[in-house]
Amino acid sequence: MTATHTRAAGPTASSGRTTTYREAMREALREALRTDQRVFLMGEDVGRYGGCFGVSLGLLEEFGPERVRDAPLSESAFVGAGIGAALAGMRPIVEIMTVNFSLLALDQILNNAATLLHMSGGQLPVPIVIRMTTGAGRQLAAQHSHSLEGWYAHIPGLRVLAPATLTDARHMLAPALADPDPVLIFEHGSLYNVSGVLPADAGPVDIGHAAVRRTGTDVSLITYGGCLPKALAAADDLASGGISAEVVDLRSLRPLDDATIGDSVARTHRAVVVDEGWRTGSLAAEISARLTEQHFYDLDAPVERVCSAEVPVPYARRLEQAALPQPDGIVAAARRSVGDLVAAGADAVERRPITGGPG
Repeated sequence: MTATHTRAAGPTASSGRTTTYREAMREALREALRTDQRVFLMGEDVGRYGGCFGVSLGLLEEFGPERVRDAPLSESAFVGAGIGAALAGMRPIVEIMTVNFSLLALDQILNNAATLLHMSGGQLPVPIVIRMTTGAGRQLAAQHSHSLEGWYAHIPGLRVLAPATLTDARHMLAPALADPDPVLIFEHGSLYNVSGVLPADAGPVDIGHAAVRRTGTDVSLITYGGCLPKALAAADDLASGGISAEVVDLRSLRPLDDATIGDSVARTHRAVVVDEGWRTGSLAAEISARLTEQHFYDLDAPVERVCSAEVPVPYARRLEQAALPQPDGIVAAARRSVGDLVAAGADAVERRPITGGPG
């Protein structure tokens, strides 16, 4: 087995500038507000407070209260207002504080935004972008910490995005606004303070395809959002033990990029799906089912899943960390998947075709 790994080529300090995920999101909002007068931002505390996570800090002063609008604590009302504005030709960006609170607007998102185009025979597109924070790891307790994006990925009529990198944070918003369908963008709260170099030539981002963040040959780690850094850390750990892990960043949760996922598994023949959602009925379950349906004869081991414990996310830090996917758990799942390789040594293993396969 080769222990050689190739991480996706990263930018150098001279080819970009240092920024944070939060600042990259703010730049994307600023660009959208500057370039299209139909765009406005609306949500709780997005104006004078600068956003509950500081993403829209300074935009009220720059664009005024008509373009950056503070909304009352009524998710159903301001999401519904955004849908109405989209129907009238505007390009609203609606911010919901956390995914937990989005359930108060679920009727508007599911019964109106996602359905009007289809119910009107294509006459009523709803080009709205709804941003919200998701995920745990910051001791905000259960009602502010869940990962429910998989629920939204269940709904036809929506596009669901999960930017995990600085480039995606900076450049996913523009294509989302250009999409005639409702687009939901899930920003993991643990990523806002992440800093790095944003390449000078970054963007535009292809929101229709997943990205291979690290190439490998022995196992595919398939993940998105806040679990991407954990998967990359696990891949580093596995590399030290001679296991070459490929890391696939889904980026789009609906539609899923079956081709990129399948191509990766066809190369590695093993898959571990890492998902901060609960295991039962999860996005990880959907990906596992698709791999079984479409790539059964490529797989040399059962698909592994690393998900959150099936409890409300605890407040206590040690319990919260224990409930979430962690690099150690990803490494253990990957090692179970490649167990025969570890036992025999990669050079001694040759993959044999399975008789009875299609074709």
